[in-house]
Amino acid sequence: MAKNERYIVGLDVGTARVSCVVAEIKEQGAVEIVGLGEAPSRGLRKGVVVHLEPTVESIKAAVEQAEVMAGVSVESATVGLAGGHVRSFNSRGVVAVTGRDRTVSRDDVRRVLDAARAVSIPQDQEILHVLPQEFVLDNQGGIASPVGLNGARLEANVHIVTVSTTSVQNLVTCVNHAAIEVRDTVLEALAASESVLSADEKELGVALIDVGGGTTDLAILERGSIWHTAVLPVGGNHFTNDLAVGLRTPIPDAEKIKIRHGCALASLVDTDDAIEVASIGERKPRLLQRQVLAEILQPRAEEIFHLLREEIVRAGFERMLNAGLVLIGGGSLLPGMTEVAEQVFDLPVRRGQPGGIQGRVEPVCGPQYGTAVGLALYGARHRDRKPRERAGAPRGFLVGVGGKVKAWFHEMF
Repeated sequence: MAKNERYIVGLDVGTARVSCVVAEIKEQGAVEIVGLGEAPSRGLRKGVVVHLEPTVESIKAAVEQAEVMAGVSVESATVGLAGGHVRSFNSRGVVAVTGRDRTVSRDDVRRVLDAARAVSIPQDQEILHVLPQEFVLDNQGGIASPVGLNGARLEANVHIVTVSTTSVQNLVTCVNHAAIEVRDTVLEALAASESVLSADEKELGVALIDVGGGTTDLAILERGSIWHTAVLPVGGNHFTNDLAVGLRTPIPDAEKIKIRHGCALASLVDTDDAIEVASIGERKPRLLQRQVLAEILQPRAEEIFHLLREEIVRAGFERMLNAGLVLIGGGSLLPGMTEVAEQVFDLPVRRGQPGGIQGRVEPVCGPQYGTAVGLALYGARHRDRKPRERAGAPRGFLVGVGGKVKAWFHEMF
C-alpha cells in the first residue's frame, strides 16, 4: 500500500512490460483508479528474472509514473506471479465431522482444507494458493459453505497452485530493491479474473487466456471457482521473432511493424496494402505487401490456440466452457486474434476489459491492464491481511500460504 491505508497498489512485472496501478478505497468499498505507470520490462525471460538490475530499474520507472499521476508515495504492493515455473493440480481432503450433533463447524472446515493441502510437492516448489472449489457433505456435492449443516463426513475439493521458491524470491528481491514492500503475491490469472470476468462467466464456465510477452497463461473457471490453470512458454515476443526472421529485419523494427501493421488472420488484410520494411545492415528498406505479415503471424496464432485447446482437452475441461473464452494481455491486441481463437475452439471469444473500478478508468481500459487492475482489486479485497513476514524468505512464504487460506475462510464465513 501507499502511505495512506486507503491506497492499494497492483504491480504486474511481465516479460514485455511492467505495469503499476494505484487504487483508492472509497466509501462502501468502491475501488477508484488514481494512478497508472508502465515501463518496458528488462531482465525477465518467460516470466522469470534473469538479470536483477534491469528488472529493478523497470519496476522503479513504472512505479514513479504511477506515483506522479496518483500524487502518493508507493510503499508496498500486491505482486503478480506467472511464468513456466507455475504448477497446479486439484486435490481432495476428507475429515469426520466432530461434535455431538454432527453440525459442521468452522474448525471442521479448517481441518478439511488442511487435509486437502497435505500433499507431496517437489522440494524446489512451494504452495502459493489453495483455492476451494466445492465441499461435499455425506456424498452431497456442490456445497459452497458447509458451516451449520449436519453430516458425518466432510470433503473439500481444492485447486492448489505451486511456484518455484527461487523464482519467487528473485522477483520479490527485485521489488524490494525498488524500495517497495511485497504485501502479497498472487497468481496473475487469479488476479485477472477479478477484473475482466463477469459473475455469469465464472458461474457458467469460461477460459481466461492471458497472452503476455513471454508466456500465455490459462485459467478455467466454473461455478465461481478455478478448476485448472496452466502456463504455455509462448507469447507475443514469438510473433516479433517470427517477423524478424521472416522479413529479415531487426527485432526492434519487427516489434514496431507488428504493432502498427500486424494482423493474425490473413483474410482480414487488404491485398493492396503495402508497408516499408527496414533491412539489416546498410541495405535499403523494402516495400512488402501487408498480407505477407499476416501470413507469418497467423501460423503462430494458430499454434498458440491449438496448444491451449490441447491443454484443455488433456485436462478434461473442454465441455465446461459454456461462456466461451476471454482474451487479455498485450498479445491479445493483435488484430485477428479473437477470430483465430473462434476458428480453433468453435466458441464465442471476446477481449477482456478491466471492470469493477471507478475514477480514471480510460487509461486502464485495455486488455493489457487486466492483470494489474486485478491485482489492485485483489489487494483491496484482502487489505486486512498482514504483509509477508520477510519478503522472499521460505518461512514467510509458508506463512503467506496459511494467510491465504485464513483470508478465504473469513471471507466465506
